Amino acid sequence: MLAIEIENLKKTYKGGLNALKGINLTVPDGGFFGLLGPNGAGKSTTIGIICSLIQKTSGTCNIFGHNIDTELEEAKRHLGVVPQEFNFNIFEKCIQTVINQAGYYGVPAHIAEKRANQLFKDLGLWEKRNTIAHALSGGMKRRLMIARALVHQPRLLILDEPTAGVDISLRRHMWEFLEQQNRNGLTIILTTHYLEEAEQLCKNIAIIDKGNIIENDSTPELLKKLKSETVCLTPETPLPNNFQLDGFKSRIASDGDLEVELSSDISITELLATLNALGIVVSRMSNKANRLEELFLRLVEGPSNA
Repeated sequence: MLAIEIENLKKTYKGGLNALKGINLTVPDGGFFGLLGPNGAGKSTTIGIICSLIQKTSGTCNIFGHNIDTELEEAKRHLGVVPQEFNFNIFEKCIQTVINQAGYYGVPAHIAEKRANQLFKDLGLWEKRNTIAHALSGGMKRRLMIARALVHQPRLLILDEPTAGVDISLRRHMWEFLEQQNRNGLTIILTTHYLEEAEQLCKNIAIIDKGNIIENDSTPELLKKLKSETVCLTPETPLPNNFQLDGFKSRIASDGDLEVELSSDISITELLATLNALGIVVSRMSNKANRLEELFLRLVEGPSNA
């Protein structure tokens, strides 16, 4: 069964802005799906329609086989949503925020409390369960929103920029939690501007730009479409600013690193062998950008901006 099935979905706002131009999209049950795109591409509109916060112009959207036009209540029962903005009562105790949310779905209070306690433990919020939400850090507020979205045990979790403003250590803890939830059968749709996050977590990725889906594939297959990538090499001995590596497209960056663009038919081993033959010893090597980030930039901005 498909968790999400979207066909010819269109949205035109007042004033004539075509936010969605007839997109088709499917998300498999149990998938971890990334929906990526630049600001204004149509991501938030798509998520808003799925969550029934935005009225579509035309097209169909089914959630686990339930059409949002004719079976909205049943469709929404399967949904847990973590929006970009904090939207809970900041003067309420954290545990009460989660228990109250469960009540909206008919979950008895004693069951809701048991589920909430487990979620607080899993998300590293146990010691904050009786704290007023206003006193939480930004990262803890994000985790509180995830607990609230999961307390009624939905089949589909939608995460709209869930780690925005969250430090690296907390972000990775959230990654581990989400991966475990996905292994347990939860379908997840993620929007994020941290493309490392999408590459790490998502099994499938769709890229939307200007209201159209321009790529939709498994993450490994999508990355194969990157015809070249840029690597940064730090030489043990500084190279002159006008240094050019014969046979390669290269430049010296402002920090002294040698940046080399490698096509898919040239390996790192060949590059290092060339440098070694010239007596250039490399002390550190890294990608200039996350591979998905580089592909994303080339798709939505063109190769000159990659």
